[in-house]
Parts: sequence; structure tokens; C-alpha cells
Amino acid sequence: MKRRKILYKKIARERIDRLFELALEEALSHNFKRADRYVEIARDIGMKYLVRIPRKYNLFFCKKCYRFLLPGKTAKVRINRGKLVITCNYCSFIRRIPLKAKAENI
Repeated sequence: MKRRKILYKKIARERIDRLFELALEEALSHNFKRADRYVEIARDIGMKYLVRIPRKYNLFFCKKCYRFLLPGKTAKVRINRGKLVITCNYCSFIRRIPLKAKAENI
């Protein structure tokens, strides 16, 4: 049973990756409804199989309205006081992500 569960999670990760790639393609071709639907399906798969959405994709959707965020089109991205500020243009949700300074040789 455990082997089957691991296989399901692997397939779920692959599908989530593919769905976010498709969402990006659709958003770039100005089909935002379909991109939002792909994000919704990817979230559903992640919740069903208990698979976390990778961080590289986690920044591409709004935590409040779950819409696909494309900087410059559906989201506003700024750097303010050492934080990356992402504002959703649909629901005006503001997400702040701290930017860590890389420690260099002191």
C-alpha cells in the first residue's frame, strides 16, 4: 500500500507542475479564466493527495482569491523595505515576502 501511495504522490507532483506550466502559457496568451481554472485544479490535486505546491509556483497565485498572478497584468510587484510586495489586482490582497540578504565572507 505504501508503494502505491508514493506513486500517487509522484504523479500528483507531475500533474501540478504541468498544470502550472499550462496556466503560464494561457496567461501569456491573455486567457486568464483558463489559467485560473488550471490553478484551481492544481490546488485540488495537491489537497487530495497531500502534496505541497512547490515554492516556485506558490508565488504565482493569490492566497485569497486563488487566481493566477502574472506580474504586470494581474499582479503588481514591488520591492519595499527589504520585502517583495505582491498585490493582486482582482481582490487587492497584499502578500509580503522577506528578502534575505546572502551572508558573504565576513
